[in-house]
Parts: sequence; structure tokens; C-alpha cells
Amino acid sequence: MMAGRAHGHRNRLRRLVPRVLLLAFALYAVSFAIYLLRQSHSHHPSPPDPTQRTDSGDGSVRAPPSSSSQKPWPRLPSFLPWVGAPAPPPHTCEAYFGNGFSRPVEVLPARGGAGGWFRCHHSETLGSSICEGARVRLDPARIAMSRGGEPLEQVMGRGEEEELPKYEPGALQVEGPAAGRTAPLVDAGFLNAYVPTGGIVPHTMRAMLESARVVPPGELHCSQWVEEPTLLVTRFEYANLFHTITDWYSAYVSSRVTNLPNRPNVVFVDGHCKAQLEQTWEALFSSVTYAKNFSGPVCFRHAILSPLGYETAMFKGLSESFSCEGASAQSLQGKPDYEKTARLSEFGEMIVASFGLPQDDIMSSKKSNGLNVLFVRREDYLAHPRHSGKVESRLSNEREVYDAIDKWAKGLKCKVNVINGLFAHMNMKEQLRAILEASVVIGAHGAGLTHLVSATPDTKVLEIISSMYRRPHFALISQWKALEYHPINLPGSYARITDVISELSNILTGLGC
Repeated sequence: MMAGRAHGHRNRLRRLVPRVLLLAFALYAVSFAIYLLRQSHSHHPSPPDPTQRTDSGDGSVRAPPSSSSQKPWPRLPSFLPWVGAPAPPPHTCEAYFGNGFSRPVEVLPARGGAGGWFRCHHSETLGSSICEGARVRLDPARIAMSRGGEPLEQVMGRGEEEELPKYEPGALQVEGPAAGRTAPLVDAGFLNAYVPTGGIVPHTMRAMLESARVVPPGELHCSQWVEEPTLLVTRFEYANLFHTITDWYSAYVSSRVTNLPNRPNVVFVDGHCKAQLEQTWEALFSSVTYAKNFSGPVCFRHAILSPLGYETAMFKGLSESFSCEGASAQSLQGKPDYEKTARLSEFGEMIVASFGLPQDDIMSSKKSNGLNVLFVRREDYLAHPRHSGKVESRLSNEREVYDAIDKWAKGLKCKVNVINGLFAHMNMKEQLRAILEASVVIGAHGAGLTHLVSATPDTKVLEIISSMYRRPHFALISQWKALEYHPINLPGSYARITDVISELSNILTGLGC
């Protein structure tokens, strides 16, 4: 009896074992097929999925472990979320400075994670768009402009028209659907609606999109691939601090609106020579190169077209009237107010963090080492190939005013350090430290005062304004940063020493001196 049961059990095992082996083989075959399928598509990845990243609430982003060589976002105390927040009403402060790019425009829809796609984020308030795409090709041979990145001394006298891009059809290409054919990416109606010319001629981003073509799969011929997100940036006034800061701001906003997990690369689609301000581009972003430095057509897994600096709130605020005041991120987080902004403070912190300057240590130093009065000076320097090296004086007796303040401060009972802000002879890190350590920033109207975007909230501003240069730049930046601002309006360009010292004395009294 027992022998019969054992024999039956062995027969069942003989029948069962082949079935188990067959099932195991089938599972292995399916797994192997899935593996091969994934491998076949591994060279066409879509941009990182934003849902796989975690916003830490301070501007830094935690991403899954990867081999990315891009710099992470630093911790920013004034950071407020850019993605997922309700769209602000048009023409409000937040719509100007924050994520007013709230209208999505699908140009070339994604197809299940494979192939290329293209879309824009439009801002009704600014009248501009941030555009991005996957599997995008840029062909430098189809862009007429100088090489760019040369030492200034080698290109003296070169005309600006040589440095700005002129596009041939197909300079930009995006991979389209399998059944498609080469065709324009957008039409004139799209450009007029979402990338209008406005007062900017030539409008280089519009011209780039006008040249763009959709090509079928297999037609995107590239000499190399750039795997990580990359900003395509065109600059106009690249050697002027104010205009360059508007370009930095546009690039920063573009990175946040498109929810990039790390700081992107930057490709300059212009032919400007190297300038001192390029040092800050390199600090802010992961890498910087010039389009003409590529040896052939270059393809990007994820490319972002950053709007012109002229289209930012910092520039448009000079001519467009809108209600906007600076506020702390903490106050806005608890009680949103679309007529206030912490965005400019967030951006200033981004610049400071990119140079590794510890704000807490600087604030502690400000409290223990007396009051720093930073006098921002205008001085001669060679800026670009068409520049004489001479700057126009906005304060005809600047040296006399500086010397008088320095002498007066030495006789005060409290400790006041007058800092000679010769920014043209200081690197960017030194300039930023001087701004951060200043209790009072004083100076005539000039681009150096744009550093106020990085000033600490307790900084006071005293601007000496020539009658020939009554422009609102720094009064507005002070307002958007909630900095205490004091103007001295001159009848010409000569300042009376007694007037300047009297105003400065009142400011220092308010600081307890």
C-alpha cells in the first residue's frame, strides 16, 4: 500500500516538473524580452519625470540617485514653490515676477514617452513664453554670427550685428511623429500670439522658433548628444550688470517654471566675446558654452528656450506701471498676496549661494564690526568691443563726495566703515560680499547698484541722482526688495557735500548711530 502511494507520488512529480520548468522558462523569456525592449529605448529617454522629485520647500530639490553631473539647487530661505501653486491673476505682482507663465501651449505633443515633443508656457502679463522640447537639434552651421567666447582684446571694433544670431531654416529641429515629414514647427499666428516682437528688434527667440522644423524619426542627425537639461540663451547687452542680471533672472525663472531637478547647462546662442560677468553665469548654472564651439549639429534630450532679459519684470517694470512690493517668503507662505513678492529676494539668494557666501556669518559680522557704508563708484573699464573704456560721469564730484564722507565718518562716536566700492576692479564674489556686509549702500545712478537684488533685508539705500539720469531702476528694485530707499535729486550732476552728509546722518541715526 505504502509502495503504491510512493509510486503514484513519483508519477505526479514527473508530470509536474516539466510544467514548472516550462513556466519558469516562459517567465524568463518574458523578463528577457522586457529587458531588451527597455535597452532598445534607453538611448531615447524622456526628460526626468517631475513626479519623481521631491521639493524640500527651500528651493533645493531631492532627486532619485543618478549619474548627473549637474549642480543641485542650493537652499534658498525665500524660496516659494513655482510648480503646483495656483496661477496668479494676470498683471499682478506675482504674475510679473513669479510663475505667470501659466498658460500651457502644446506644439508637438509627447507620444507615450518616445520621440520628441515641444511645448511653451505663456505669460499674458509679460507677453512672452518659455518653451521647451525633447530631442531638439541645434545646427551652428545654419546660424550666421561670430564664434563667441574670444578674449576681448582679439575682437576690438567688431560690430554688434556680427555677434547676434541670424537663422537659416532648419537651424533648430525637433523630432516629430513617425508618419510626419519635414515642416515648420510653428506658424506666424503662433509667433504673433505667444512670442510677439514687441519693442525688441531683432527678437532672437522668435527668429529661432521661426527657423524651427519638425523632422521624422531617423532624420535628426547629430554630431553629439547633450543628455542633461540645457538652456538656450541669447544675450544683447552682455557686459552691463543691470541687463545681464535680467538675463540671469530670465534663465532662473525658466529653470523653475520647467521644474528642472538640478541647475541646467547654458548654451549661449550669440557670438559675444568673453566678459567678466561670464564668471557668474558659470557659478549660477552647471556649465556654459557657446553654440559655435560645437563641432557640428548638437542634439539635446531636453532643451529650454529662455526669454530675452528685456521681457522680464525687472526691465518691463521701468515702463509698465504695476503695484508690487517686497515681502518675506514666510509672510506670503502663510497669507498669499499677489500684490507682493519674495521672488527677487529668492533670486538674490540664488546668486549669493552660487558663490558659497554664508549669509548667516555675514549677518553676524555686520552686527559686530560696526556699520559699513558702501560707496559704489563709477570708474573707467573696457566693457566690450565697441567701448572706449571711458564711463560717463553721473556725479561730477564723486571723488570729493567720497573723501568727505570718509573723513566725516572717522569723527563719529559709533564705528562706521566707509567702503570704497571700486567694482570694476573686484571679482564678483568680492562685490557680493561688499553688498551683503553693507548697512548703507550709496552711489550715483549706475549698473553697479543692481547688486541690490542680493542685499540683506535691513540694508538702506541712498541714491544720488543727476538731473540727466532720473530713472527708476534702483528705486523700483528697492521697492521690490522692501529695502528702505532715500534719493537725493541734483539740479545737475554736482552734489553739495552738506546735503549728502545730512541725509546719510539721518539714515545712520535710524540705525542707532
